[in-house]
Amino acid sequence: MKHRIINFAYLKKFNMLMGGLHLLQGILMLIFAYTLIPNSPFAGFKPEITQNFLRFDFTLQTLVLDSRVLFQLPFAFLVACFLFISAIAHGIIVSPHFNKVYNADLEKGMNRFRWFEYALSSSIMIVLIATLFGITDIVSLILIFVLNASMNLFGYLMELLNQKTGKVNWLPFIFGSLAGLAPWAAILIYMFGAADLSLVPWFVWAIVITYFVAFNTFPVNMVLQYKKVGKWKDYLYGERVYIVLSLVAKSLLAWLVLFGAMQP
Repeated sequence: MKHRIINFAYLKKFNMLMGGLHLLQGILMLIFAYTLIPNSPFAGFKPEITQNFLRFDFTLQTLVLDSRVLFQLPFAFLVACFLFISAIAHGIIVSPHFNKVYNADLEKGMNRFRWFEYALSSSIMIVLIATLFGITDIVSLILIFVLNASMNLFGYLMELLNQKTGKVNWLPFIFGSLAGLAPWAAILIYMFGAADLSLVPWFVWAIVITYFVAFNTFPVNMVLQYKKVGKWKDYLYGERVYIVLSLVAKSLLAWLVLFGAMQP
């Protein structure tokens, strides 16, 4: 293999650095939420997750829709977990055994660890964002989580089916895109259902725009990889871009959600 700036040794150090930054932010998130700020609105922000069901109304002699509260979502803790999951994934990648698997995957033009981590961490975040727009029904949140996770697993399938092949099979990319759009449809329906959009807080708009931009940069990176555009001819360059995008997107989202949830 010819010498290149982005090699396995470089990526190992880079993953260690990114893992450390995710870990540091997760710790800071917990400190801000639970210790530095007395009676922090963020720590106390716990949306009630509900279950809708039908019951028979004996007075009306008909079935009516009812609901009950199942539990309170530990919002601040889950935002920190969003960052901790990424830190753990980077830690696994640089560990002696799994680093060999990681490097072998990169040689084939894939990274299974990335997609499994995204499937968990990004699904947690989109569920948290959904609750900010009033989606608190347990069934809706489960479906949003599973659809978002499926989108990322289709990313893994995309790489699995196209290891060092001449012709690219785009079906997993297309199916993954469709799965990924469904949670957005749910969020936007709730968002534009507001009677007066001018009353929507600034941080909500910021979160939506940030997440939407971040949401689209990952498939763009994948397309550039498979189209072999410029530096993306080297799969390791695209891998580095994925790592940078992950840190930037998760950091922006986590802190926007934190400061947003602390608003009156």
